[in-house]
Amino acid sequence: MQYRRLGQAGMKVSVIALGGWINFGEGKVAEHTAREVVRTAYDQGINFYDLADFYGRGAAEKQMGAVLSEYPRHTLVISTKVFWPMSQDINDRGLSRKHIMESIDGSLRRLGTDYVDIYFCHRPDPETPILETARAMDDLIHRGKVLYWGTSEWSAEQIREACDLCERYGLYPPQVEQPDYSMLNRRLVEDEILPATEPRGVGLTVFSPLAMGMLTGKYDDGIPKDSRFNREGWAAKRFINEENLSRVRRLKPIAEELGISRAQLALAWILRHSGVSSAIIGATRPSQVIDNAAAGEVDLSAEVIAQIDEILNS
Repeated sequence: MQYRRLGQAGMKVSVIALGGWINFGEGKVAEHTAREVVRTAYDQGINFYDLADFYGRGAAEKQMGAVLSEYPRHTLVISTKVFWPMSQDINDRGLSRKHIMESIDGSLRRLGTDYVDIYFCHRPDPETPILETARAMDDLIHRGKVLYWGTSEWSAEQIREACDLCERYGLYPPQVEQPDYSMLNRRLVEDEILPATEPRGVGLTVFSPLAMGMLTGKYDDGIPKDSRFNREGWAAKRFINEENLSRVRRLKPIAEELGISRAQLALAWILRHSGVSSAIIGATRPSQVIDNAAAGEVDLSAEVIAQIDEILNS
């Protein structure tokens, strides 16, 4: 496993991370299997585990936290997020100081830890000034409950504003942004987000790097009955079309020539960017973790990257 700094921070994260949305809290994966997925990830050298309070309304934090408690805390990088409603209460949502301060205590209790390494603002909050959010995060860092804070699915303009405000007022700046990025969803990150984050030393920990499984090749010949796209029609509508199917099929001989899977090819392609700190996978089986983790050792030549771009741009 390879490790990279989280933006300009001294802390390093595994280039492949494990997310908890699919595995825990929502009944999509049997709990004993989900536990084995986490244990396999740790054995493969993955140190970064990404969660959110909203995943299963706290259940994912509680269940994955129980597995992670088996390991020394200093060997783990644990992140969680705040923003989405956790109840019907009017203040139990968003990025207000009140909600952030109350939410972190709930997350720490469910995770069974004294601090989280990264606390993400799960979405921008149009009703809360960014300065209010930044001050709350700065306070949590001073109190030792959070080591670094970050944003998720924020616009380039919002990221720049947050960094500028923190510099102006002497606050800890966001260290990381978590966007949706893959071979089939690249333009926003490459054209807008990276130009905003790289000059400011903000790293990216990207989610959905395999386009919800589309880039693995499992949908080359249709939608299997036991697949995610069969269970979640909205996901299939997002990625299944003739153009994407053609692109994914044409990537197969490139992966075969390199002796790797298409999943490994897709992850290595993302990691070609020095501005990306980690790619977050959502494995449902230990075998997927083993395959995906190996992508951290794959280096793509300029020639291969050019071949891939030709396919993706067609």
